[in-house]
Amino acid sequence: MEEKIKVLIVDDSAIVRQALSAVFSSDKEIEVIGTAPDPYYAAQKIQKEIPHVITLDIEMPRMDGLTFLKKIMQQHPIPVVIISSLTASGTETAMKALELGAVEIITKPQLSNREFYEESRIRLCDVIKAAAGARLKKGRSNSSSSQSITIEPKYSADAILPAASLNKSMIKTTEMVVAIGASTGGTEALRELLEVLPADSPGIVIVQHMPEMFTRSFAQRLNELCRITVKEAVDGETVLRGQALIAPGNKHTLLKRSGARYYVEVKDGPLVNRHRPSVDVLFRSTARYAGNNARGILMTGMGADGAKGLLEMKQAGARTAAQDESSCVVFGMPKEAIKLGAADKILALDKIAGFILNH
Repeated sequence: MEEKIKVLIVDDSAIVRQALSAVFSSDKEIEVIGTAPDPYYAAQKIQKEIPHVITLDIEMPRMDGLTFLKKIMQQHPIPVVIISSLTASGTETAMKALELGAVEIITKPQLSNREFYEESRIRLCDVIKAAAGARLKKGRSNSSSSQSITIEPKYSADAILPAASLNKSMIKTTEMVVAIGASTGGTEALRELLEVLPADSPGIVIVQHMPEMFTRSFAQRLNELCRITVKEAVDGETVLRGQALIAPGNKHTLLKRSGARYYVEVKDGPLVNRHRPSVDVLFRSTARYAGNNARGILMTGMGADGAKGLLEMKQAGARTAAQDESSCVVFGMPKEAIKLGAADKILALDKIAGFILNH
């Protein structure tokens, strides 16, 4: 039998530690090897047994989560998942945690809402599996990265937008639109990509798997760093040259077209490929409404979300690319797209900007 993914939970709330333990223990591929109310207790446990993944709260007594994260990444890099409450100050701190090397952010489960709890359980377990296979910033692969982990999709893009016959003869407009999908490792990969794009770049729509509220802070952070405008997408907003729209967390985002104008539709719906927003939903809508006016790019992340959608974009005449294994934090989503023959190009992260601009 393959080794289970060993998880250490660090949170000052006993209720949260108990809830997370129950969530992770419900998955046969995950084993909780301990919990800690603060980083000092966590350090003692790490000395006895090194986990594959650490879940970390931000605000804790004696030592805050960011300080502990810095020490982990400097002394003994271990994949860290930030599990935080949905607060404005918390989202800003969580963004800083990503810069320091955390591989993922997720919100604490709400125990009072059964439907929300079940969705949270799915997301939490999937995030742990993705983190376990992540390549850390220092280039050290985690010991469990060789595990074969399978995540079954929950719904396909059919749940949001039914498949339609693709029309390659769609009239060309003067503008191109770029659709990008990313998950684990995508926050830093997207920063590296968008930072080098010139101010007159084609309009971009992005799905990055992140919880609600965090996408807003993420967009604001990128907007401060980039020459293009970066913002969280709003329903009905026009896709403009020199601007990137990021799908809001917990909402599906579709590309639509009215005449020569592209705009986004932001809507509710079930988890698609265990995600909301889903890359497949964005890519299918881009295939339908942009056709050969589009470029599709699938970047680092675990699972298969976006692979079938990228193939639909290619079949509609769009140019497509997948990030290569060496530059991915998790080579899951791009790998699945490559297996389907969905990618025209397999590119290192630093080559993707050229793919966008060379049209």
